[in-house]
Amino acid sequence: MFTGLIEDVGLLVARSRAGAAGKLEVRTKLPLAEIRVGDSLAVNGACLTVEGINARSRTLSFHTLAETLQRTNLGVTPVGGLLNLERALRLGDRLGGHFVSGHVDATAPVRDLVRRQDDWVLTVELPAALLSLVVPKGSIAVNGISLTIASLGRDRFTIHIIPHTWETTNLRAVIAGDAVNLETDLAGKYIQRRREVGESPTTLTMDRLEGAGF
Repeated sequence: MFTGLIEDVGLLVARSRAGAAGKLEVRTKLPLAEIRVGDSLAVNGACLTVEGINARSRTLSFHTLAETLQRTNLGVTPVGGLLNLERALRLGDRLGGHFVSGHVDATAPVRDLVRRQDDWVLTVELPAALLSLVVPKGSIAVNGISLTIASLGRDRFTIHIIPHTWETTNLRAVIAGDAVNLETDLAGKYIQRRREVGESPTTLTMDRLEGAGF
């Protein structure tokens, strides 16, 4: 589980293929002494397991499944590209963003990115399959970043990027046409699932939410 608060912007230094799967090597400024092989990290919002640590080159290596490469933008990010990194949430940590599982729902292209005074306004295409899972002023993770939907249309949404987020994430390197990873809010997924099985959303009590990890 993650919060969507990015700790470092890493550099993709290598990507290799092993059949349909692959391996990523990412250079990072994260404290390597606090990271162990087997730890979970969100890489552009996708939960990956640390497979190797090279203290000399300050790189982490990750095994990536074929589905991960197909469902996320990790398969198309060029070597030399920037990747948002966040270590898994620990019990007792402050939750400054929102609960992010690290399971990317879809990728979608950036439609527009414009500056408005000190902020940036990012417009992203909204896949039809995610329309029922997002609401205006609701949370969404874009490349693993916890953000708030400022406006919502049937085929797009916009978010406002404050200077701090712009400077400390890889959104500063995004241009129109780039694919970004999207993960919708977990609460909406549980409500939608209740509807699919024929149970009224009003029966989704706080006890059930707490049992689901909220």
